[in-house]
Amino acid sequence: PWGAPPQDPPPQDPRPWGTSPQAWEFQPATPLPPPPATPLPPPPPAPPAPPRARRPWAMVGVASLASAALAAGGTWALVGAEGGTTPSATSTVVVEQAAQLQTTDYESVVAEVRDSVVAITVATAGGTGAGSGVIIDASGHVLTNNHVIAGARGIEVTLADGRIYEGEVVGTDESTDLAVVRLVDAPADLVVAELGTSATLQVGQDVIAVGNPLGLSSTVTTGIISALDRPVTTTDSQGFPGGQSTVVVTNAIQVDAAINPGNSGGPIFDLSGRVIGITSSIATLSSGSSGSIGLGFAIPVDLAARVASELIADGTASHAYLGVGASDTQVEVDGTTRTGALLREVVAGTAAADAGLKTGDVVVAIDGRPVSGSESLTGYVRQFSPGTQVVLGVVRDGTLEEVTAVLGTAD
Repeated sequence: PWGAPPQDPPPQDPRPWGTSPQAWEFQPATPLPPPPATPLPPPPPAPPAPPRARRPWAMVGVASLASAALAAGGTWALVGAEGGTTPSATSTVVVEQAAQLQTTDYESVVAEVRDSVVAITVATAGGTGAGSGVIIDASGHVLTNNHVIAGARGIEVTLADGRIYEGEVVGTDESTDLAVVRLVDAPADLVVAELGTSATLQVGQDVIAVGNPLGLSSTVTTGIISALDRPVTTTDSQGFPGGQSTVVVTNAIQVDAAINPGNSGGPIFDLSGRVIGITSSIATLSSGSSGSIGLGFAIPVDLAARVASELIADGTASHAYLGVGASDTQVEVDGTTRTGALLREVVAGTAAADAGLKTGDVVVAIDGRPVSGSESLTGYVRQFSPGTQVVLGVVRDGTLEEVTAVLGTAD
């Protein structure tokens, strides 16, 4: 994909290891319109009170969220009940833990960052769509997903205070599903988000998602990072107005904060109020129902920031290129079975060939991070800039070796 010469590991079937079809799939977190031949309905209006009784949309997602909330509440109730019937020492521990949990000052963080998040509405040949974005500089540049604005004939950007501005596309990058939009006649009082880093993130870390789910602007949800470097493959052809069937492979940040259609392009913040990821997709039931089932995915901010900077500079983004074709495999080394990417092709004249990689090698790590398969390897390569030197952990003839490669540039 990406229009490049023979690829870094080609995207695989979303069902790794050749297993039977899963009960879930990855899906960009933007409202899915009907087929192109049918005009898109407008985003659903906010229903009158009481809201829970009058929201027919995304019922499966709402039901899933409710079930998850009940499950979590039931677990806490059980722990609390047990604590209440056990000796006071145990009760003290429970109370102290609860007090520690209550020290998280979400209100202050949200108050600081909320005005940097925008709602994006697009008009396309097929109708209308909605997504989210985050203001990244005082000039009015907004970072979002490519699939949010792909095929747009008109873009409106709504600030948190309700002011609406026309948006124009500065640059798009289908390979990473990122895009930058600029506000026309941007006001002088924009609130600019602070970009953090994704290099030091930890599983279990608290996060805050802000966006425009289901057309409900400035919606805030909270959760934790539930996994890092999760290989996720999506395509723009999954029902979107401007979808071009571009395959996107990302080693994503997985979060359990509620992510719903319309959150696409919105930021994920840490508790210091810094952006650590850009929401891009959710896992949904294979039946086609959408909404959060506790698995949301974000593009790491280090990748997003680099691509955004390049798009603002000249409207295009560069991509690293290793020069291999690969598939998922397992390999035994030092008495242990490991997963990895089996190199089925090494393209002559590329970074891989220059580094001495060979067909039959199995890449099990890159810069010390485990490679779980071909998608994982592709996702890691995409995170780097061209010219970056990386150290690959390679199993060759049953022996683990380190191979240094200087990544090339994809055409």
